Amino acid sequence: MRADNDMSDLPGPGAAPGGHVPVMLDRVLELLAPALAGPAPVAVDANLGLGGHAEALLAAHPSLHLIGIDRDPAAIERSTARLVPYADRITLVRAVSDELPEVLARLGRPRVDAVLFDLGVSSPQLDEAERGFAYSYDAPLDMRMDPDQELTAEVVVNTYSAAELIRILRDYGEERFAPRVARLIIKERGNEAITSTKRLAEIVRTAIPAATRRTGGNPAKRTFQALRIEVNAELTALERALPAALDALTLGGRVVVLAYHSLEDRLTKQVLAARTRDTSPPGLPVPLPAHQPRFALLTRGAELPSEEEVARNPRAASARCRAAERIREAVDEE
Repeated sequence: MRADNDMSDLPGPGAAPGGHVPVMLDRVLELLAPALAGPAPVAVDANLGLGGHAEALLAAHPSLHLIGIDRDPAAIERSTARLVPYADRITLVRAVSDELPEVLARLGRPRVDAVLFDLGVSSPQLDEAERGFAYSYDAPLDMRMDPDQELTAEVVVNTYSAAELIRILRDYGEERFAPRVARLIIKERGNEAITSTKRLAEIVRTAIPAATRRTGGNPAKRTFQALRIEVNAELTALERALPAALDALTLGGRVVVLAYHSLEDRLTKQVLAARTRDTSPPGLPVPLPAHQPRFALLTRGAELPSEEEVARNPRAASARCRAAERIREAVDEE
């Protein structure tokens, strides 16, 4: 889960009226500040959510223009209201993060100074039962971040083959009992379509061995994560969006990624590692300019939220932060 997950009752910069504070806010501001020190910086919040990070960035940098992207119309609506004081310095766009190049081209801003990715599902999506993201509520099996798209979790659960379900549960949920869960889903939907979060959670619980159910939290967690990622093509979007964001950065520009499960973090690590590695053939006396890295890592591994933040906001516990800076333009741009 992503922006605005803090349930603290001590609002500060970036705090929403309900007291929600964005995850790792101080560290995000610190990492992006050097890239936004110029006279007219431009930043992209590629997963706008409730606009908490966006608000804090706008408050910290009076000359900043912020482009906010989110596929959820409710997020755009909420952020528009929240960011009214900065209305002349924001452009909010309903789009998926991997549409970043098209969004920037349409706005006539092909290069930007900073990009923030706050991945996963936001608090409103989790907390509004009718969205069907959470196993803690009984709701329709939906899980769409974009309510206008056709694919829902109900469609996946009731129409995908056993092999497809096993693949999703293994790849996106890291569910070691994927075959058992998939087989029981196939069996149960043969009797009656699976349409509610409660029924699916009960099916998953039944499929997981009793000894395993006693540890590790709700046994449905991994299945719900897998379905959410499949429905919203989250990893596919990140796989395209992060390289596009790096390509769009100006010299000295920075990207920050907040990931909330190992799949997102692993993909982020791989993309950043590829861009920060010297690819000169081994044994050369000097590095070849065309093979020198264009980016440098700003974080040592994945940084974690402080214990204090996690104590205030348990939803921040799974956050992992990585960041990089463009240190060199591509050779053909020099």
